[in-house]
Amino acid sequence: MNHTGNSDYGKVAVLMGGWSAEREISLQSGAAVLAALQQAGIDAHGIDVGRDITAVLGAGDYSRALIMLHGRGGEDGAMQGLLEVMGLPYTGSGILGSALAMDKLRCKQVWAAEGFPTPEFRVLETEQDCADALAQLGLPLIIKPASEGSSIGMSKVEVEDEMLPAFKTARECEGVIIAEKWITGDEYTAAILNRRVLPMIRLETDRKFYDYVAKYESDDTRYICPCGLGESVEREIGSIMLNAFEAIDASGWGRVDFMLDADQQPWLIEANTVPGMTGHSLVPMAAKQAGIEFNELVIEILRSSDGRQA
Repeated sequence: MNHTGNSDYGKVAVLMGGWSAEREISLQSGAAVLAALQQAGIDAHGIDVGRDITAVLGAGDYSRALIMLHGRGGEDGAMQGLLEVMGLPYTGSGILGSALAMDKLRCKQVWAAEGFPTPEFRVLETEQDCADALAQLGLPLIIKPASEGSSIGMSKVEVEDEMLPAFKTARECEGVIIAEKWITGDEYTAAILNRRVLPMIRLETDRKFYDYVAKYESDDTRYICPCGLGESVEREIGSIMLNAFEAIDASGWGRVDFMLDADQQPWLIEANTVPGMTGHSLVPMAAKQAGIEFNELVIEILRSSDGRQA
């Protein structure tokens, strides 16, 4: 690590909790990160973020913020904008990268425009749109709210009768809904840490897809790392994932999730700019495979705030 000493970071606010649908996971991630920072001798303080966060940060005399907020209000550019206004250096992606990654529709539009492979999709606003999507994309499909994380509100549609219930489930979340062509193949994730692509992970679940239960509750989800791809293939795909991450102006650390079809063609699904840091989480798993222990990983994440001087 290039940093001269852990005391140089000053007083660090670990922002967690918040008001998104991913609040509970954020609290778990935040607690793990806070413990690691404190073990490393850093003057770190956990803050369960509420609407009074400006006053709390202003009164605390913090020198920088480590963002562990998942979902809306923390991962979508809002908190990043607030911290910029306050002149407080923070970890991870900036305003634009955060906002684009959180909005799956805009993220896919940028990727498609830049020539990255991402599955074909349709925006769903009405029941007629659902019928059109079925006709144009075929089955199976995945229906997802464009602005939720942790697979909240997502459903796989395998027969026509499942389409409207899936649309209604997604509509319970705010914002745009998309229907995306289902890619048959293996699911992978590429974790990125300060421009380095960590060893990729292949995900296997007995559920229909890698949903909220598979992510956070099931002990049957299998995480294969090393992922089984040849070294040169993994390097080549890794380079695509890093370029895709940077194409949406994401930076620091995060994850790009993708599918690999039968022809070994990668299909980009989404990017995450504040991934989980819990016991089930993928970034710590990939880091460990690269020889980076959890505490060192947390310091590297904190280091991503270095370029943002107050």
